[in-house]
Amino acid sequence: MKIAIIGTRGIPAKYGGFETCAEELSTRLVKKGHTVIVSCRRYLYPEKRKFYEGVKLYYPPSIPFKTTDTFSHTFFSIFKLFLFNPDITLIFNSANSPFALILKLFGKNVVINVDGLEWKRRKWGKTGKLYYKFAEFLSCIVADEIICDSREIQKYYLKKYGRRSVFIPYGAYSIHSEDSEIIKKYGLKKDEYFFNGSRLEPENNQDIITEAFNRANTEKFLAIVGDIRKRNGYIKKLKTLKSEKIKFLGPVYEKVEYRQLLANAYAYIHGNEVGGTNPALLQAMGAGNCILALDVPFNREVLGNCGIFFKRDVEDLKGKIEYVIKNPEIAKKLGKMARERVEKYYNWENVTESYEKLFRKINEKKKKIFVSY
Repeated sequence: MKIAIIGTRGIPAKYGGFETCAEELSTRLVKKGHTVIVSCRRYLYPEKRKFYEGVKLYYPPSIPFKTTDTFSHTFFSIFKLFLFNPDITLIFNSANSPFALILKLFGKNVVINVDGLEWKRRKWGKTGKLYYKFAEFLSCIVADEIICDSREIQKYYLKKYGRRSVFIPYGAYSIHSEDSEIIKKYGLKKDEYFFNGSRLEPENNQDIITEAFNRANTEKFLAIVGDIRKRNGYIKKLKTLKSEKIKFLGPVYEKVEYRQLLANAYAYIHGNEVGGTNPALLQAMGAGNCILALDVPFNREVLGNCGIFFKRDVEDLKGKIEYVIKNPEIAKKLGKMARERVEKYYNWENVTESYEKLFRKINEKKKKIFVSY
């Protein structure tokens, strides 16, 4: 099959879950004999290579501002597809559903990975929230199939829109501590820090995590990855909470470095409250981290009984931090269970097989329709 993937920043992945999924999926599909093309953002890939591990790459323009970057890039991405003529176009993010409509008008097969409930993010105003709700609705109408990475998101789409979907989670690797020298450049030592690697946004609750850690009775550090240089009210608030126990590491784009920061941490604190299967959480589980996760349905679905859950409350999290410090044997056991859960349920090979099976089903269905005519 000829498969196009649009709606991400591009590959090789430098950011986020969409990009990681696009990379892992596209490279594996090529190895299975398919032809795959992925759109990439020009300003992120100045070298503009034509191929990455057998995957064809192209670089449509975009308008690189917060509110226009994703939308404009996906818009310009679709023009190339009329030349490539894919059997299947996989679009990431329900916000891009208007472009799925354009492709469907020209008879193309379209699959949308809808992501989480973006309209719940506090950073969006009324207009943004309304648009995301509209985009969800449109996804249900225009896509041949929609993919949900979480059972909870799947339930939401069925209840809200009456639309059935296909459940395919993200994947993750099993990561082990191999080079503690890498973390020394960040002033860290193995098992002497807790870690957080989610985007610095209000719904990821780094403010509560930071305040709880400051109050906790511990000599360990809290290391937080993310772009602390951004100028917004939430970043300013985080900076006011900085102390000797808090280390803001800035953005970490090198995969090897990020994985070793995970693998050498004593525990991982996950404060994300919206979305589906969160890639950062899966990575931490794959690294064998003891996970302290905010108690919301999405996190319970992913973690099962392999972690400790906390309320969105500073004192509650403070108590959980102190508990895992006082009980290292429990922390180690939970980390082992988390890694085993990832290896069993969140394997990239299984994820790829699920996508391939779905793509074949849609493509064969279209062929049968043409034959019948």
